[in-house]
Amino acid sequence: MTEFLNVDGGTIAYEVAGSGPLVVLAHGMGDSRESYRFVTPQLVAAGYRVAAVDLRGCGESSAVWPSYSRTDIAGDLVAVIRHLGGTAVLVGQSISGGSATIAAATAPELITGIVEIAPFTRKLSIRLGDFRHRDYRRGAFRLLGTGLLGSVKLWRSYRDSAFPGVRPVDWAADVERVDAMMREPGRMKAMQKMGRSAPTDAAAQLANVRCPALIIEGTRDPDWVDPRAEGEAIVAEMPAGLARLELIEGAGHYPHTQYPDQTAALILTFLKEQSEARP
Repeated sequence: MTEFLNVDGGTIAYEVAGSGPLVVLAHGMGDSRESYRFVTPQLVAAGYRVAAVDLRGCGESSAVWPSYSRTDIAGDLVAVIRHLGGTAVLVGQSISGGSATIAAATAPELITGIVEIAPFTRKLSIRLGDFRHRDYRRGAFRLLGTGLLGSVKLWRSYRDSAFPGVRPVDWAADVERVDAMMREPGRMKAMQKMGRSAPTDAAAQLANVRCPALIIEGTRDPDWVDPRAEGEAIVAEMPAGLARLELIEGAGHYPHTQYPDQTAALILTFLKEQSEARP
């Protein structure tokens, strides 16, 4: 059942399942909480209360907002956690991975751990030579084209490249779901503005994170020439010993949808470690 929380500027939609320690799931731009449809049941079965959130501009949340930065999204997620009684482990993917960094740094009393999946949480550094890498070049041009033209077809093409090899069992239905959402009034413009939001605000907070962090990267993520190097750089910019990197072989930009069992296993191991570490 969808629940709604009014925050400054609009309404955030979310759905809660299970009971136990709170885990909050946040997806990437141009998607919805359905992105976690395979992971949520596994976390619930393991004894967690799981809140899957639609980001501002996405899913059933309000489409039109004053802005769509990672800081804005972090504020929404913190509001949901506070509303649900916090504390929580916060899981963020892509843009909301950066938001998880900000939330952890600015609301340490509410965030006990963060998991960042294929996160955009560092200042972008693009070199001309990067475009010699075929997968990166194709993904970047499709993403750029979507941002410039507001094309649902180009967004579908980008997502196609972001799921290399293995596809979810419900791929055709998921493509239709995302296409339909992106055609709703205001959704594409929201994503375009979200895409123009640089991750500098998240990068500035990496050194201020104080809770444990797990970074998950897919080895075939087209958004990076070298996903491992990107993950290692994120770990290095957090305080020493706080974060670790895990790679999912063959996964693209959506490991939690493409390889949900492996992603859920990594998250559950992290959750268990954090639970055992608490006094």
